[in-house]
Amino acid sequence: MSSKFKVCDFILFGGHGDLAFRKLMPALYHLSFDEYLSDESRIITVSRKNISHDEHISLVKNKLIEFLQDDFSEEFFERFQQQLLLVVIDFSDNKTYSQLEVILNEFPLRERVNYLSTSPSFFGNICESLSNWKLITEVSRVVLEKPLGKDLESSRIINKKVLKYFNENQIYRIDHYLGKDTVQNIMALRFANRLFVPLWNSNHIDHIQITVSESVGVENRWGYYNEYGAMRDMIQNHLMQLLCLIAMEPPCSLEANSVRDEKVKVLRSFRTLSPEDIKSNTVRAQYKAGSSEGVSVPGYLDGNDKDSQTETFAAMRVDIDNWRWNGVPFYIRSGKRMQNRNSEIVIQFKSIPHSIFGKSDDSITSNKLVITLQPNESIELKLMNKIPGLSDTMKLQQVDLELNSHSNISRKPDAYERLILDVILSNPTLFMRLDEVEEAWKWADTIIEGWSDNISPMKHYTAGSHGPSAAVQLIAKDGRSWNDE
Repeated sequence: MSSKFKVCDFILFGGHGDLAFRKLMPALYHLSFDEYLSDESRIITVSRKNISHDEHISLVKNKLIEFLQDDFSEEFFERFQQQLLLVVIDFSDNKTYSQLEVILNEFPLRERVNYLSTSPSFFGNICESLSNWKLITEVSRVVLEKPLGKDLESSRIINKKVLKYFNENQIYRIDHYLGKDTVQNIMALRFANRLFVPLWNSNHIDHIQITVSESVGVENRWGYYNEYGAMRDMIQNHLMQLLCLIAMEPPCSLEANSVRDEKVKVLRSFRTLSPEDIKSNTVRAQYKAGSSEGVSVPGYLDGNDKDSQTETFAAMRVDIDNWRWNGVPFYIRSGKRMQNRNSEIVIQFKSIPHSIFGKSDDSITSNKLVITLQPNESIELKLMNKIPGLSDTMKLQQVDLELNSHSNISRKPDAYERLILDVILSNPTLFMRLDEVEEAWKWADTIIEGWSDNISPMKHYTAGSHGPSAAVQLIAKDGRSWNDE
């Protein structure tokens, strides 16, 4: 099998975890199948689970069958399994890294990708041991999964530990949302189409909405989730990254730092929230018992800590103080146990300044650009159009102009495939730079601290609903409504 790209050793720490089996190993399987990962490359699972090599191969195979389903090929797996190795290590015990040293030093000059799919509490120990065993080279890279801390201070501690052993240009802080094709298409939509270039500012856009809702609850992850909540788990990273792509100025090129420089400028332009702003422009809430997909489900606190002040829903108005976006509010929200699983960005354009259509005025709605990320990726431009017929008045209706490119691709790559491939290719464009992470935390910490002082009291919403009524009021007081209302 020929390869389109270079050979590397991909070292997957925490390779027997849920993320590794559900997303990372399937992504590596597809990259190898599609010949983006050479069959000479090795996929080295580093795990604390003490099992044999044969048991590891069997486990990987069963998990790939489970998560790939019809995409799994028995014939191809016979080749793929030749790339799979297992090393049993106690992440916090430096002595146990000796076997990894033996394996990696079989090819000492080979490029190495260290993917840390573990708790951030192990990041420092893993990097220190890799350094102690001289397993970090100039062509080594390290990938960090979120969460990178619970606030700016803890984030700095984690990053400082990693930066002690890896240079900033070797560190890839991953946000899987940025690997989605539709998210990347935001750049093409904005900067490759003359149609949108003059319209993308406060002269023509009324407001912007970003929604990431999940129909699932916290399930068996209550202990983890209760440490973070919607603000830390979703808004500080995923939604902030989406907002930056929508709001940033045109970069001078697609070179990584050029793009990331513009994203940092957006974060630094966020309006600082006063206590009164936090009270009036932010909402936090927890879901109560209700119904999801026709099944009764418990509330967030049912059977758990009744005193928990962790939010499962957060909504807020964000203002960007710069020339392009002055006066354009960004409304963002994210929640668990919502009515639908849906992630979308809505660019709401301003109304036409004057209508010539007389009695049809009431049927004229403002144009919208709706970018849907999940469950199905799509881009739709909502326009006004004449209803066909012989009526003596011109009747109008809203129609959807679908902007998706429907190629004959049999399978759409997962976001992790794009991101893992970029790490292999040493392309950090879709990954967060240190200053991005810190600027996002600075802004988020202000709200988190205000909530801890109960400036914005905890609200509640029924599981399976669109969220708390306070979120409706948040946008309604400005004379606007959420896209799903």
